[in-house]
Amino acid sequence: MEHLWALGSGDVKSVHAALKARRITVNTIQSTLRRLYDKELLRRDKISHAHVYSPRLTRQEYQRQVLAEVVGDVLRGEADAALSAFVDLAAEVDEAHLRRLEQLIAERRGRSGGAA
Repeated sequence: MEHLWALGSGDVKSVHAALKARRITVNTIQSTLRRLYDKELLRRDKISHAHVYSPRLTRQEYQRQVLAEVVGDVLRGEADAALSAFVDLAAEVDEAHLRRLEQLIAERRGRSGGAA
């Protein structure tokens, strides 16, 4: 996904070339891209004899989707616990993360007319 987000699209050979230092086979790349396509994370276009894959979601959209799934699965709607844990984790990294959270909340409140 990182390679496709960076370049916008690629076929099996181009993804393999980008990852070959990791000793991953072409078959593994092909299987992985097909699975990501089956999961609707990638688009696939047939160009000549090759499939060219491109991301259906931006990195940010994907991260949001994964986070929503994890929070939903783990907490089953108990948002207060998730929010508290997230703030605690951000605070453990450094104070700048807490300030950034405050900024994001203020921006969101500004877009929604004050309702949070």
